[in-house]
Amino acid sequence: MTVLLVALGAAIGAPLRYLTDRLVQSRHDSVFPWGTLAVNLAGSFILGLLAGLPVGAAWSALLGTGFCGALTTYSTFSYEILRLIQDGSRFYALAGIIASVVGGLGAGAMGLLVAQAVTG
Repeated sequence: MTVLLVALGAAIGAPLRYLTDRLVQSRHDSVFPWGTLAVNLAGSFILGLLAGLPVGAAWSALLGTGFCGALTTYSTFSYEILRLIQDGSRFYALAGIIASVVGGLGAGAMGLLVAQAVTG
């Protein structure tokens, strides 16, 4: 049953990642990977929220592993950073690394804080 919940969450998260990435990136005339940053920050926030809420194993599998696992993308982040470095856009590469790592940790922490505030 858990495998099916993970698959269901991933079936929703993966297309949402693609569509969100394309939408966000289309609104920026820059080589910076805004779309990937957006989905990774959103996924980090959701995971932080789930970590602080009293959800069961089934919800964790569906939303945490399945949905957030497919929504967020470390491989695309790595590829885009390497591509920026190869293209000579080292500033954007460094900015992307810092924004993703610091922003991801911050978004996760914010999600946890929101969950703690809601659950009191």
